[in-house]
Amino acid sequence: MADDTTDILTLLPARLKEARRAQGLSLEAVANLSGVSRSMVSQIERGESSPTIATLWNLTRALQVDFAGLLEAGDASDHIEVLQAQDVPKIENMGQGCRIRILSPPEDVGGHEVYDIRFDSGGTLISQPHGRGTQEQLTVLEGSIDLISGNAESHLKTDDSARYAADVPHSITAIHGPARVFLIVKSN
Repeated sequence: MADDTTDILTLLPARLKEARRAQGLSLEAVANLSGVSRSMVSQIERGESSPTIATLWNLTRALQVDFAGLLEAGDASDHIEVLQAQDVPKIENMGQGCRIRILSPPEDVGGHEVYDIRFDSGGTLISQPHGRGTQEQLTVLEGSIDLISGNAESHLKTDDSARYAADVPHSITAIHGPARVFLIVKSN
């Protein structure tokens, strides 16, 4: 039994972290959903703390995984991580008249981020400068947009792409009707 306990304590932190990332949730989001403090969730994921049964129960319910499934051995190479459309993380409080879906995994924040942005007619996303050297690549999937990067301006139509500096003030606006863009943010 001691070996089983050791195996469980070794597997549990990585499996909880993997389950959280598969859901696209931050530590803060898991804390809010589970009622377990953010610092405790972090400590558990790092293997610095062993959760009580009650804590583990709350975490597994928040992550929508069954307790036994967390501890099963599996081959990561035979796994396809699927995030259903309704579970893709969204940013609701940025821009005006736009909806942003985060397509990249949470661990890519600050490195290589991917977004699907839908604009209502007249919708706009105004961004302050990102870190030095940050670039964005945008492809218009539907409609047309006006793009400003620093002092440069451009009008893009469906299927047009643009690469531009994002370490200066920049904005995307759907002036001529609804639009949808695919945006990649690459930080140095």
